[in-house]
Amino acid sequence: MATLYRNRCPTHTGTVNTAWIYLISAGLMEIGWPPGLKLAQHPAWRWQGIALAVIFMGVSGFLLFLAQKTIPMGTAYAVWTGIGAVGAFAVGVVFFGDPASFGRRLGAALIISGVIVMKLTS
Repeated sequence: MATLYRNRCPTHTGTVNTAWIYLISAGLMEIGWPPGLKLAQHPAWRWQGIALAVIFMGVSGFLLFLAQKTIPMGTAYAVWTGIGAVGAFAVGVVFFGDPASFGRRLGAALIISGVIVMKLTS
């Protein structure tokens, strides 16, 4: 199966560094859609919030697509979701008053550690 995939899907001609820039950018864009959905809870911001979420989702997905041409799928997905999860946690704490308990901060730190390990071993 892997051989069939490799024969039909040429790899990206860019560098690994470019792929990581795409991936980090995708993760940062991933942070944008949860606040959009949160804003959509307010009637005055309903459609703007939904539009914001959809735009961030689309850009994030496209950048992830570009990154996966070079970076292994499992690594790319783990890093992408990790950046998005920690970023959404931080945005929630700073802008929406979400709790920042020790356990939640520890969880975010563990996610960051996992992302670093994935980067170093890919």
